Amino acid sequence: MHTRQFGKTDMQITPIGIGAWAIGGGNWEFAWGSQDDTQSIATIKRGLELGINWIDTAAVYGLGHSEEIVGKAIKGREKPYIFTKCSLVWDDSRKVSNSLDANSIKRECEASLKRLGIDAIDLYQIHWPNPDPDIEEGWSALAQLKKEGKVRHIGVSNFNVEQMKRAEKIAPVETLQPPYSLVHPDVEKEILPYCEQNNIGVIVYSPMASGLLSGRMSKERIQNMPQDDWRQRDSEFQEPRLSRNLELANILNDIAFPHNVTAGVVAVAWTLQNPAVTAAIVGVRNVEQVEEMIMAAEFRLTDLEQEQINKFLEKNP
Repeated sequence: MHTRQFGKTDMQITPIGIGAWAIGGGNWEFAWGSQDDTQSIATIKRGLELGINWIDTAAVYGLGHSEEIVGKAIKGREKPYIFTKCSLVWDDSRKVSNSLDANSIKRECEASLKRLGIDAIDLYQIHWPNPDPDIEEGWSALAQLKKEGKVRHIGVSNFNVEQMKRAEKIAPVETLQPPYSLVHPDVEKEILPYCEQNNIGVIVYSPMASGLLSGRMSKERIQNMPQDDWRQRDSEFQEPRLSRNLELANILNDIAFPHNVTAGVVAVAWTLQNPAVTAAIVGVRNVEQVEEMIMAAEFRLTDLEQEQINKFLEKNP
């Protein structure tokens, strides 16, 4: 698989990365339901065999469990790049809260290194810019961790332009991780152009809108999701947005069919066409999914197919 230069970093990354949110398992606020750890490890290993060279996780996914699973999957192998995140912490009752306190971030980093079983994190990211007044303190802590060699590169997730500019006064923002999909294209207005102008590497998350554009979602499937699947509470998975989103997925299915790919592949490939986007994080939970989604790295939409999508978006904003 070909690679792309990742912003100001020294990393060349594949257009597709393994997203490890769902494999964190169930029983926490933003879970996707319970997962099979053995299957999760096999999925990560298969993705690496197929040439994917990076994994994105976070301390909060499964309250540490996702990082543990990633650590097991990469143990004894030539390591891919490992990207993880800080700033979402939890207490003994499993309640998640935000912290950009410098000491908290240092503790988080040490815990992540231990769970992952690595000496240095390739990319350490602030997960959310909350609390906003503490951005400078949190970013200073990441810059210090980079100086100490605990992390190799530092980036942010879910930041707007103004917040990135504040961070830049302390240390360069090397990367951004924003949500970006046909359902959530908002970052096209200001955020992606800013990143392109300032050589900030961009890895987008939820390019299939958390499965809505996979081509496999239906109203019935959503109704039967586990109670601890956070998507049950998301407005995009409820009417009136749900019917609109499933109609969009049907258009992607029509485009995908003659190419022998899935709607999900088309959805991910659409995000990769934006020149500001370096790569896309694709959440996978089984070997079949990773074997399917790998095709998005090479798939290209024709002008006619792009026009078909644009017409729908204009009629259904």
